[in-house]
Amino acid sequence: MVWRRSMAMLCCLILMGVSITKADTLKLTSLLWPPYSGPLLVEQGASIAVVRAALKVMGHQLEVDFYPWSRTVKLASMAHSDYLGYFPEYYYETENFIFSKSIGVSPLGLVEQKAHPMNWNVIEDLNRYTLGVVKDYVNIQAVDSMVLSGVQPIEAVTSDEHNIKKVAAGRIDAAVMDVNVSHYLLKQKSLQPLADKLQINRHILANKQLYIAFRNTDEGRRWRDTFDQGLAQIDVEKVIEAALYNQH
Repeated sequence: MVWRRSMAMLCCLILMGVSITKADTLKLTSLLWPPYSGPLLVEQGASIAVVRAALKVMGHQLEVDFYPWSRTVKLASMAHSDYLGYFPEYYYETENFIFSKSIGVSPLGLVEQKAHPMNWNVIEDLNRYTLGVVKDYVNIQAVDSMVLSGVQPIEAVTSDEHNIKKVAAGRIDAAVMDVNVSHYLLKQKSLQPLADKLQINRHILANKQLYIAFRNTDEGRRWRDTFDQGLAQIDVEKVIEAALYNQH
């Protein structure tokens, strides 16, 4: 009987250990980028809703802290940081991070004045215009390459909100911006008066996939694989649709 009780206790402890292991919390950084991410958004945004749902399927939890974009990336890249990655991010070539499967799509467009739409057909035509970009954001390779070579006039600011105001005031011709972000921002009280003046240019630059960028370590790879398994078990589009519908 003593032996049986001991074995029963051992089994309970083992099961408790498994449970504790499964209840691990993944810590990531993110930014204020509504409707995809933000501390005051419903479910903290559409991208965060997807990541949380995928981790929940695998028995894990998500903890997100929000910072300005540059700090978001820097904190996730530090070797002794508690953060194992950051999101949402576009894919880019790097040795510091590995990327999850796609957590959604970011339609990248150009916010312009309705009264002064830009006329362009190939990407090089944009060189005739001054574009607003957000500092340290990755856009599309063709545009970023033209910026680096100096042929594409740009003005860099710290936020999409600032770019919207600059377009509306005619200080720049257009701003490179996610379509869902622009729609969300132009519904906000502070920017709503500008909505009737602005539109998305008829040409979409790209439909960019969004990812979690995990630190390129053994632990980062373990979490990436675990997350991808959970992601395959949820309906990503349904989660995003519900989250976007509830944002204001």
